[in-house]
Amino acid sequence: MYKVFFNDRNIILTDDFTKTFQLKYGLFYRYHKKDELKELLDFYRNLKKIENLFIFHDDIEELRTIFRSCFKLIEAAGGVIKNSKGQLLVIKRRDRWDLPKGKLDAGESFEEAALREVEEECGIQDLKLICRLMSTYHSYLIDDQPVLKKTMWFDILYKGHKKPVPEQKENITEIRWVNPSEVSSFMKDTYGAIRDVLKYANLINL
Repeated sequence: MYKVFFNDRNIILTDDFTKTFQLKYGLFYRYHKKDELKELLDFYRNLKKIENLFIFHDDIEELRTIFRSCFKLIEAAGGVIKNSKGQLLVIKRRDRWDLPKGKLDAGESFEEAALREVEEECGIQDLKLICRLMSTYHSYLIDDQPVLKKTMWFDILYKGHKKPVPEQKENITEIRWVNPSEVSSFMKDTYGAIRDVLKYANLINL
């Protein structure tokens, strides 16, 4: 199963129709051909009240490849940053709590981009990349062209003591270190992809 976020709504690619249909609510579609899929995606983009679109195909990897070919792909990287006290670094961007992330520069690896984005958006260095966590996918429009943004997330340790500074040109207005017991309450006002990353990192159980 693969999940793609359309703002606060979801597209799920799956090869298990029966189980998904029994457990979930939304719009269900069995893949037939690419042109039809592209029309469906345009239609779903303009729907506002249906939260979930489920797309089925017996070969999930083939479906994933075809789905991605319907978009311009943008690659990004971000970090789940913790300090020596086990606190999580969170940023407020456009009035919602978020994690540092950004697009890859030309020739840059996901690991390099994750560290650079944290340094630029939060004004801190002394970072140690621990491991890769997961990837999330988000779709939106740029000049009416559908874009699929892949963000690869990393577990990162901050070893320094400098106070983070928000990068205002990236619309970041606040940065906080949050205790583990507070993370769930903070992340009620965030994006679905961020919640998925924090669930994967065992930091929330929403």
